[in-house]
Amino acid sequence: MTEKFINVGSLIKDANDGLTAEEQLGLKMQLSEKIQQLGTLADSAHLQRARLQLDIAEILNTLERKKEAWDVALEAFAITMQQESWQDAVEACNVLYQAGHENSIAVLGMGIWLAITFPVDPELTVAMLIHAIDEMPDDSDGAAVAAITARYVVDLRAEDDKHESQGFLVDNLIAMVAKRHSQVQDQDAMNLWLDRMELRDPQVFLPRMALVVDAIVGDKWWFDRDALRGKLPD
Repeated sequence: MTEKFINVGSLIKDANDGLTAEEQLGLKMQLSEKIQQLGTLADSAHLQRARLQLDIAEILNTLERKKEAWDVALEAFAITMQQESWQDAVEACNVLYQAGHENSIAVLGMGIWLAITFPVDPELTVAMLIHAIDEMPDDSDGAAVAAITARYVVDLRAEDDKHESQGFLVDNLIAMVAKRHSQVQDQDAMNLWLDRMELRDPQVFLPRMALVVDAIVGDKWWFDRDALRGKLPD
């Protein structure tokens, strides 16, 4: 269990030098409270446990305690997958990615696959795709595919009162990617770029996104994608 391997005292001793003393103290107090809450949960409260673990892992990441953050978030990921709580599973992948482990990039790809496959909050899905774009070189076609997929997800899932703001974000993301990919500067050039890159038809770019995810994860998949597809609603 998480509370067995987190040493709060060591966090106080080895705090992140990038934080002020007040910020460090506040985070350590939050960490202690979360660990105490974790210890009071019933064994059957699986998702509550996982969500508390993710809160703890986020604090540990901020404190630059990456190894502990990875261990805690990994346990949370296992619980959320077992409980088929896909939103929480993607949240866990996000935290695992930020832990900077040797498998963090592969976990990012797995999180993107889950976020696109299941009806996950579009804001979180876009955040995962932005992480992927940040990891890619400027001339990567994969970044273009990820950016247009973000637009597709927002159009498909964003609630009416959030669609405009989220759409504005992803439009700016596409513009940024197009500029760094092909020096696109205006709408005419954007239209030509979208056509040339075949980014207008989801039946074309979504299979390419699947290839991008395959390239990110490689042979490190932690779950059977075919089995999970069988859990999708008809």
